[in-house]
Amino acid sequence: MTDRETTEDEFDHQPSVVLPHLQANEKRFFEIVADGNVAEVRSFLEEYPDFNVNAVNFQGVSALHIAVNERNIPMIEYLLSHPDIDPGDTHLHAIRDNLGRIAALIMDKLNELTPGLEYAGVTHSPDFPDDTTPLAVAAQCGHFEIIEMLRFRRHILEKPHPPSCNCEEVCVYNKTIDKHKSTKKLISKKPEREKTDILTLEKMRLFLYKAVSNPAYICQTEEDPILRAFELSAELNREASFDKEFYPFYKELSDEVAQFATDLIACARKAEEVECVLKQTAGFGRTSTFVYPRLLLALDYEQKTFVAHPNVQQILESQWIGTWHSWKVRSMWVKCLSVIPQMFMLPFIGFVILFAPNSKQARFFKIPVNKFLSSVANYFIFLTFVFLQSQSDKIEQLRGPPNTGYEVVLAVYVISYILAFIRLCITDGPGRCFKSRANWYEFIMLVLFVLTFLFWIVAALDVRINGQRDLERKYWHKYDPTLIAEGIFCLAAIMAFFKLLFICQLDYDLGPLQLSLIKMIRDVMHFVVIFGIMIIAFTVGLCHLYQYYDGMVQTDDESKLKTEQESSFVDFKSTLKTLFWAIFCMSPVESADVIIENLPGERESETIINRHSFTEFIGYLSFGSFQFISVVVVLNMLIACMANTFTRVTDNVNIEWIFGRTEAYVDFMLTTTLPPPFFIFSIFTGLKPIIEYIKVLIKPPPGKRARWDFTNYLEEKKDHHFASIMAQLVQRYFRQHREAVEETDMQKLRKELMEFSNILKEALSPS
Repeated sequence: MTDRETTEDEFDHQPSVVLPHLQANEKRFFEIVADGNVAEVRSFLEEYPDFNVNAVNFQGVSALHIAVNERNIPMIEYLLSHPDIDPGDTHLHAIRDNLGRIAALIMDKLNELTPGLEYAGVTHSPDFPDDTTPLAVAAQCGHFEIIEMLRFRRHILEKPHPPSCNCEEVCVYNKTIDKHKSTKKLISKKPEREKTDILTLEKMRLFLYKAVSNPAYICQTEEDPILRAFELSAELNREASFDKEFYPFYKELSDEVAQFATDLIACARKAEEVECVLKQTAGFGRTSTFVYPRLLLALDYEQKTFVAHPNVQQILESQWIGTWHSWKVRSMWVKCLSVIPQMFMLPFIGFVILFAPNSKQARFFKIPVNKFLSSVANYFIFLTFVFLQSQSDKIEQLRGPPNTGYEVVLAVYVISYILAFIRLCITDGPGRCFKSRANWYEFIMLVLFVLTFLFWIVAALDVRINGQRDLERKYWHKYDPTLIAEGIFCLAAIMAFFKLLFICQLDYDLGPLQLSLIKMIRDVMHFVVIFGIMIIAFTVGLCHLYQYYDGMVQTDDESKLKTEQESSFVDFKSTLKTLFWAIFCMSPVESADVIIENLPGERESETIINRHSFTEFIGYLSFGSFQFISVVVVLNMLIACMANTFTRVTDNVNIEWIFGRTEAYVDFMLTTTLPPPFFIFSIFTGLKPIIEYIKVLIKPPPGKRARWDFTNYLEEKKDHHFASIMAQLVQRYFRQHREAVEETDMQKLRKELMEFSNILKEALSPS
């Protein structure tokens, strides 16, 4: 074999991945360090003065790593005393294993090598991402004592910029002026996402989010851990939707932080503690008449587990029923029938509120559940007039607005509902008001009623100017104001009665169904996009295919039966209409037939029937393909998706229903004692937020701004009582957490002992 062949053979047997390989004396050194004999290690290093004490194996483990793993402090101290020692990332390993004293020793050595080196992030570590700092590891692992020690040593952990951040300081290109030069010039800086590898940046962002989201770190760095948990959970949930590639990781972190806030409130033992937490205004951003601002904040951040926790619900339920304790023990039928007498009591309640606002009876009517009964009773009155107006006789109706007498009552109700909506918008703020689906629904409904009134006015002016009031309906123009008003009123009436679904949120049996319906409508909206693309695609292909045959009639020579060409695919509009109703299986199968009128034959009595078979084949193929894809495939996918949504809601029925019920509770708690239009009796109470807003807007007092401003409306004061309660909740949380960990460790140890016992029995049993 030649030298060239030998070289090529050796090259073929070389490994493709090059890893560190320990020599014989290095293996011996590792074994001595693992044995823990410091004297023997000293003798070895004296025997080999040029030995590389920083040698690593294929896993990147050095002798110092072994000493840290064995928790051998004398060995660690001796190795750190070696002049050539490089600690590497061993302090991070010590922190991860909760070895605070060892981590402090290694960080002191780092400072001896280079002052301030302990604060620098580690690079090229096989176990940690680049630029990982000690505090990031301690926070991610949740080691409370080490976090405290590192913060005492002035370690800082900065919150990462979210993926959706577009700030000028870090995330986008920005230009700064170099003021150190005699001639000022612009310096262009690259954003962080351009300077760093995108995968490294994303991994490091997730690593830091895990650190700042750990309960141990939150409790040591925040005065209000619950507020911080809300903010982090909402941010992580938002970023999960933004960064779909890492959606499961962000979503899992968001759920963990939300659960931490729930676990904290679960540690409360008295109603006073829960109320103190719920009454905090920090982070809420505006004043409110609601007694529990923190609950409103939890609803805004959609902290469902926190809101649905029994501790929170117990306080909310007591606030809901007030002193009316007998309400809770009533059956569902009795509660429903209580609305009927409340309809006749509304004027009496208004009389009491007007002349005796501070009486015991007035305070009883101000209970939230009484507000709810009054609102529902009043809405049934409104629906009664809507029903009477919609059932008015249209046969003998003249042009112009109707004259049933109910229009004035409806106008009063709608105007009063608009005023109530404006008051709610000012009280809650536009952001929270228009975040609610129910408020958007009511807004659209009120707009439809207002449009109805406007077209009634237009119809009245039209009749006054142009006359023709007695003109029969069949001669009216297709866009007559009266017809438009009737159509809009039809939609408004549907929405008015459909609003009764929102009352179902309060019932345990109907509430989950109502929530499922709303979520299913969301699924339908997603599938509408798919259906829309399909319909447009087939419509563009099929339209005008049958245009030539439109109106043709074919007569059978024997039976004399006439067959007319269907106008299903003769133009874009007809094709779109045919395909839309085909989704519901309401288009005839004969839609794709090609009908050609009889052609003259050789004799006058004879006719020839021609067939364009290829055109008909393409039509049937396209129409059948659309039917199969839309009805058989996509429609069944939609049904499966809706069934999955319903299952998801019912599997988590308690949390979903309680969260929805709480939103309804809060809406009724924020309303006036009397519903519109009866709130005229308590006009000052209803207009108080508006008056206060105008006063603050004109002359803002110190520390307070008008509520329409989103920045800072409240002068936050430090609540020492809240700080004391929060300290107790945190102590109980970590105590329960430690007990859970110890219980898990005991279960693992018990399982291992049982396995070891079984092995011994098998080994000692006679063969």
